[in-house]
Amino acid sequence: MNVFRTKPVEQSIEDAEGGEHRLRRTLSALDLTVFGVGVIVGTGIFVLTGVAARNTAGPAVAISFVVAGVVCALAALCYAEFAATVPVAGSAYTYAYATIGEFPAWIIGWDLMLELALGAAVVASGWSGYFASLLKNFGVDLPPSLAGDHAVFNIPAAVIVLLLTGVLVAGIKMSIRFNGAMVAIKLAVVLLVIIAGLFFVKAGNYQPFVPPSHQLPPDSGLKAPLIQVLFGVQPVAYGIFGVFTAAALVFFAYIGFDVVATAAEETRRPQRDLPIGIIASLVVCTILYVVVSLVVVGMQHYSELSESAPLADAFRSVGQPWVATLISVGAIAGLTTVVMTLMLGQSRVLFAMCRDSLLPRSLARVHPKFRTPYRITVVIGVVTALLSALIPLSAIAELVNIGTLFAFVIVAVAVVILRRTRPDLPRSFRTPLVPLVPIVSVLASAYLMLNLPVETWIRFFVWMAVGTVVYFLYGYRRSRVANPRSKPGEPALGR
Repeated sequence: MNVFRTKPVEQSIEDAEGGEHRLRRTLSALDLTVFGVGVIVGTGIFVLTGVAARNTAGPAVAISFVVAGVVCALAALCYAEFAATVPVAGSAYTYAYATIGEFPAWIIGWDLMLELALGAAVVASGWSGYFASLLKNFGVDLPPSLAGDHAVFNIPAAVIVLLLTGVLVAGIKMSIRFNGAMVAIKLAVVLLVIIAGLFFVKAGNYQPFVPPSHQLPPDSGLKAPLIQVLFGVQPVAYGIFGVFTAAALVFFAYIGFDVVATAAEETRRPQRDLPIGIIASLVVCTILYVVVSLVVVGMQHYSELSESAPLADAFRSVGQPWVATLISVGAIAGLTTVVMTLMLGQSRVLFAMCRDSLLPRSLARVHPKFRTPYRITVVIGVVTALLSALIPLSAIAELVNIGTLFAFVIVAVAVVILRRTRPDLPRSFRTPLVPLVPIVSVLASAYLMLNLPVETWIRFFVWMAVGTVVYFLYGYRRSRVANPRSKPGEPALGR
């Protein structure tokens, strides 16, 4: 059983140019940068800044954002090399298929569902809460059973997912224009918060910048971080270790930059534009996070910051409650782009898997007019809408985090392997200091994974076990690599 058979890079590129499975190349480096900012900047900028400052890092939370940004930058450099070398939809799935083998590629594709589809459902559920809160400001009260965290059937979450599905089907250019409009709104709100907040900053609130450290009571049972169970490492608040602990928390505000790589087949000059889009969006968001965190801890002492709405409450504390409404508008715009971009990324990953016949090939059909993978997009939209409407997702939201970090590890390893197995491939962008940068990226991602609870690891392994069963029951026998007679424009063998 050759489960480690690889798909040559040349075949992946040929498939991307083939007939009914060809997507339209329309995106520029600016489009990709806006795309990346759209998926990265969500509620993290409005919430995690206060949570991390109050509980873990104090004013030094700005350093935590820099540390988390560096960890993401290491992964981004690896993604940028692959995106430029293998400009094909599928992101980490495609990269793993070209280097490690089919089964590892399947596993990473299956894993990406945790980051993308589940992530979109989680964010849509959060969008519903902000939407209900905004309507309340205008005197409209939605029943708790129909909106918010405790809804029986979360109607706003399902509706926004289905509307965004329509936008995604209508074409990548329309999706980018809609994303650009939403990004402009939320960036305008963020910049207004920064500028307005500067007038209320007090130097005394930065003292001490790194508060003295102290140990926290350890968690127990399945809630305990794996690093505590394995190595007896106790959680620490404040001090230098607190800054790094906070980095593990705020890291999750960066999730999504890797989704830019999934748009490789729709980029006009992927070898040039993809590295720019990935790295530029990460740099822009890191700067925004650092500046916002410095403003919020300067406006209100870190020990008094709210955990649920730190920015809004900081402005209330200085007599400016009107900003809270603007923050709600910015959060809604931010979450809208996150949901749409995660769904777009998921559709491109599954599109690549369907085109390889590891999933039903018929779902990889591209719309003759819009040139989008409309069938798989509609399936993802319906499933995501049902998840966001029916399932309380807060308990499994951390699966999004472990799925993302696992993808980072695979891509970093794959860069080193492809350098050794295919040194002849043209690389318009090269990850610097290989293998040092990929090794450090693996270690940093593994450290953050170890900080996740034991129950998250158990759920992750269960999900991977289910994916393994699906692969051997379906994908292994139908794989196009295993059945080379099946061409991109022909029906898959065994379907």
